[in-house]
Amino acid sequence: MTNIPDNTPIIVGVGEASEQIGQPGYEALSPADLAGRAAIAALNDALSVSALAGEIDTIAAIRQFENSTPRAVAPFGRSSNFPRAIARRIGAHPRRAILEVTGGQGPQHLVNEFAAAIARGDMGMALLVGSEAISTMRDLLAKSEKPDWSEEIDGQLEDRGYGMEGLAEPALGRHGGAAPMFYYALFENARRGHAGLDREAYAKRMGELFAPFTKVAAGNPHAMSREERSADELATVTSRNRLVADPYPRFMVSRDQANQGAAVLLTSVGRAKALGIPQSKWLFLHGYADVYERSVLQRQDLAKGPASVLAAKQALANAGKSAADIDVFDFYSCFPIAVFNVIDGLGIAPNDPRGLTVTGGLPFFGGAGNNYSMHAIAQMAAKLRARPGAFGLVAANGGMLSKYSVGVYSTTPAPFTEQSSKKLQAEIDGWAAPALTDAPSGAARIETYTIDYGKPDALKALIVGQLEGSNTRFVATNAPDDSATVSKMLRSEPLKARITVRPGDKGVSIFTVD
Repeated sequence: MTNIPDNTPIIVGVGEASEQIGQPGYEALSPADLAGRAAIAALNDALSVSALAGEIDTIAAIRQFENSTPRAVAPFGRSSNFPRAIARRIGAHPRRAILEVTGGQGPQHLVNEFAAAIARGDMGMALLVGSEAISTMRDLLAKSEKPDWSEEIDGQLEDRGYGMEGLAEPALGRHGGAAPMFYYALFENARRGHAGLDREAYAKRMGELFAPFTKVAAGNPHAMSREERSADELATVTSRNRLVADPYPRFMVSRDQANQGAAVLLTSVGRAKALGIPQSKWLFLHGYADVYERSVLQRQDLAKGPASVLAAKQALANAGKSAADIDVFDFYSCFPIAVFNVIDGLGIAPNDPRGLTVTGGLPFFGGAGNNYSMHAIAQMAAKLRARPGAFGLVAANGGMLSKYSVGVYSTTPAPFTEQSSKKLQAEIDGWAAPALTDAPSGAARIETYTIDYGKPDALKALIVGQLEGSNTRFVATNAPDDSATVSKMLRSEPLKARITVRPGDKGVSIFTVD
């Protein structure tokens, strides 16, 4: 450690908190209380709350789902200053409080940002924290109970806004595809088409990808589902594992009913030495990257999110490593395509013996809102501390494969170099986009599709198509009274199927299968 500059940023503490309805010790904690428990665990992990709370000059919090969009509702109220609500619970008085933008990339992005700030001397010690209590909230609502989770807290707050620009596609929203699940289903089916697989074969591939995740979750005390499942169990549609959006049965999608909090504490080598934080706790950030993908309909190939892959490659290159050098991975796993997309680009097999998750993944560990990757970083720290010298990669996704932040970690000391993704982002921004139309008419083919199973008696199809001749891209759906179109799609292969499309009312285009 003698050659490591004192301004080198390090993670020194991590903590998690969770509870499940009906389990011993369940308290129906609010998000702020769960986050407070995780923050206490992180400070105690590094040294102690009493020794470190007063040293924190910055607290950054991840937005809950109930505060992730302008129209989101907090049924029991929420804190007016969430970071300072957590500070109050640990006895901290930071000069700076931050509420991060929406997106699952947030935890890793904040580590990247704050590591650079610590290295520049702009920050001394930072606590990153987030939580969700969605399971508790839904349970209490079902019981018609209404606790008061609101808190009015004075003090400075840097609210960075929702950060939703470029995430949602108005055309998909108009056609009934506003929910993220439908976006990912479109990506997934496009990938199935590239792979040349039928529905059954691709479902098996998804099951084979996620079955090892369930084994990891089964051994994680903070996981919301601790039931190990086989690939066949995950892929087989049953009354419990019903289809929700083609090609996804319920077990394949992020589990949002979670009560989980996680926190990460960062400081510099010099401050850690002065405070007496043991070197066995230190974790170094060797490489990192942050990028934004093009908006969904401006992507040339809906089967891929190439910006995410480039971010992972840049983070590895900045660390002087390749994917083969990494010992431990955690790939964001809200849906199978989020994992497939990056491992395909890095040349990592779905059954790689190193494993692809440290937590158990969002469908099984839990999709703790925007805060999942805080748990991944916490678990990664524990794994790497137990394997001194090993390297780990955390890859965090936000939006619709839209924002991607990556970190490469190790207990191996290394001087910190501030790294920029601006050149990479400029390259991404310069990629060509396909032609689009909001008023398609005539013969076309289906580029990708999904079917919404939310109303079993009135199935709804959502497609992205291309007009014959020009390949101009468009979005369309079946008419409300047209069940025949969906029936044809269920009986035969929809991908590349020939269709007829026409403009409809209020910007909604209607298609039929020829």
